[in-house]
Amino acid sequence: MFKKILIGSALVAGTGALIGGTSAYSYLKTGYHSVRDSIKEQIPIDLEIKRVRDMIEDLKPEIAENLRIIAREEVEVGKLQREVSSKKSTLTKSKEAILRLKEDLQSGVKFVNYKGRDYSMDQVKKDLNDRFKHFQTQEATVDKLEKILEARERNLNAARRKLESMLAAKRQHEVAVENLQARWTMQQVVESSSQYTLHDSRLSHVRDTLDDISTRLDVAEKLVGQDEMTTGIPVLDEEAPADLVDQITSYFDRDTVNVNVAVNN
Repeated sequence: MFKKILIGSALVAGTGALIGGTSAYSYLKTGYHSVRDSIKEQIPIDLEIKRVRDMIEDLKPEIAENLRIIAREEVEVGKLQREVSSKKSTLTKSKEAILRLKEDLQSGVKFVNYKGRDYSMDQVKKDLNDRFKHFQTQEATVDKLEKILEARERNLNAARRKLESMLAAKRQHEVAVENLQARWTMQQVVESSSQYTLHDSRLSHVRDTLDDISTRLDVAEKLVGQDEMTTGIPVLDEEAPADLVDQITSYFDRDTVNVNVAVNN
């Protein structure tokens, strides 16, 4: 069969070469599709089912790799979430310290005491300036980290949805291939049963003999019924009369007399 397909392909290619140009490409393309479809039709169904099973099996490494990527990203996102939370907490404390220093600076006193130590207003002002600049830098950093965190969380959720979709599709494909396998098995059973020829000649002979016996009994029963209808019911046994001979003679003599009278007239 494949030899015929290859020969047909060669003929198509030869025809295309004779025609040339765009038409040649069109013929070659048509011939290619024809050969491909013909070859595909020759592949046994059970082999195709096995191939699909292998394709589904080949999805496992890809799914496992996606699981690994998602798990790693979940760890990284968790670390980033904790970092953002920690920095925001630090910012809150820094803001409280800045506002306190600001109030002390605005109080008008010359010195302030923090934890048993006196500080001049110039020292307070310089420390407040440094703290404020650092706060602004840290606040900008936290803003960037929050945006990065939001983006990574979106990507992580998208990856999870994609993985769920892959797993659902894999399950659907597994169900579909099992359905095809069941249909193919049933088809094989039907084809196999049609190939078997069971010998039941003895059984047929017994059945025919039983039919013959039944027919003979039916005929015999009908004949018995007809005999009863013909003979009637024997109620009395009648004896012949003693003057039977005289009755017969008289009966026929009467017919003779009647004939003679008719002739004379």
